[in-house]
Amino acid sequence: MEGVLNLPPAPTLTDFLTVLTGAGVSAESGIRTFRDAGGLWESHRLEEVASPPAFARDPELVWRFYKARWENASRARPNPAHEALAAMGAALAGRFVLITQNVDGLHQCAGSAGVLDMHGSLHRCRCTRCDTHYSMRNVDLTPALPACPACGGLLRPDIVWFGEMPHYLDEIEVALRRTTLFLVAGTSGVVYPAAQFVQMARRNGASAIGVNLEPPDNIACFDTFIQGRAGVVLPQLAAAWLDADKS
Repeated sequence: MEGVLNLPPAPTLTDFLTVLTGAGVSAESGIRTFRDAGGLWESHRLEEVASPPAFARDPELVWRFYKARWENASRARPNPAHEALAAMGAALAGRFVLITQNVDGLHQCAGSAGVLDMHGSLHRCRCTRCDTHYSMRNVDLTPALPACPACGGLLRPDIVWFGEMPHYLDEIEVALRRTTLFLVAGTSGVVYPAAQFVQMARRNGASAIGVNLEPPDNIACFDTFIQGRAGVVLPQLAAAWLDADKS
């Protein structure tokens, strides 16, 4: 399944490549998802630790969950899929946008610039009172409820929770209108609004390529689907495309 792949044609000099990544891209770096644990964390359902009502009801529980996730993400390292996408972005500068549903920061760690992390980042937090944003490394996380250094208000993780609007939707819409190639990697095709991006791109005339370990729910939306691990497929795709771009 992951030997010599039948790869789609490389982008031309007039192509604009937009990439959407999901949890499957970071799985090979040891970043587990709720699906791995049956949708539970310490017997808590996702809605009990990842929603505004959950934070209002028990902010200490929510912070304990996100501190553990941040520590896990801080120990993780980019895998070949992240590195391949960073290489594509560098080579196609000005013709490349990377959108991710992941919150682990591994794309940035691999060297990708301008990442649209639509669900936020484990590496950031913000004040619920004055809305000042901070790097998690620049605040005191030892209290059960971290406080804003500027105003003393309660900090919260800069994560898009259930019921909240994803980040960068305007920028994503611009990219989907401009793109001529849309590559989706490591997603199940069930999380909205990201799952509909491929349809939006295709309506604007883009070709769509999917890469995933299992066929996604929206597989019918792709012109080409490659079944395999992102850490195997994307380096092969990057190597083939970047060699073609040089010729």
